[in-house]
Amino acid sequence: MARVLVVEDDPFVRSALIRHLTEAGHAVRSVATALEALREVAHVGFDLVVLDLGLPDLDGGEALKMLRGITDVPVIIATARDDEAEIVRLLNDGADDYLTKPFSVEHLSARMAAVLRRSRGAAPGAEPPSRVIRVGGLAIDPLRRQAELDGAALDLTRREFDLLAFLAERPGVVVPRKEILAEVWRQSYGDDQTIDVHLSWLRRKLGETAARPRYLHTLRGVGVKLEPPAVRGAAP
Repeated sequence: MARVLVVEDDPFVRSALIRHLTEAGHAVRSVATALEALREVAHVGFDLVVLDLGLPDLDGGEALKMLRGITDVPVIIATARDDEAEIVRLLNDGADDYLTKPFSVEHLSARMAAVLRRSRGAAPGAEPPSRVIRVGGLAIDPLRRQAELDGAALDLTRREFDLLAFLAERPGVVVPRKEILAEVWRQSYGDDQTIDVHLSWLRRKLGETAARPRYLHTLRGVGVKLEPPAVRGAAP
């Protein structure tokens, strides 16, 4: 069971979501405006937020930015908009996933399950990592969910940390995008652009760019790898 906040101003859609999520065993609260959503999140501990973009008082994209200022709760965007540039912007602003209306309740459930699995970490009884992963100047502690670059702490979102740690466990190995989606996003399918957005965001925090990479290297049509800068150009 998850504690879910539904932010939706359409009473018909809101009622359908509440009914479906409640029947699925979740504890659901709902609001119709962005300001109400901010108040709810500030006072109630939610596991996930389903956020509509077309709110009457504030655009959902702006509401997302404000949410990210006070919480790291997973957010799934529900939108009738299918503009690619806007979707990329929303992912950059901290959305964990998005669904384009109309969508089925089964599709929403699958996306929610994937997001919740990542936010809750490993299953009970799983063996936790017991060592710090070091790749060049990177030091990553999976157990404490802390990462440093050259001794300076990195301020990473949950998804950025998951992506960095996953690649760091395979230094120098080109990881296919399908495998990244399956292991980091827990999705068997998805848009490669989701990975590209998070890689771009992570690169900025590592002080590099796609044109001048240091740690993160994309092989077009193949996958992504992380390796220390010293490895690049080293003699065989």
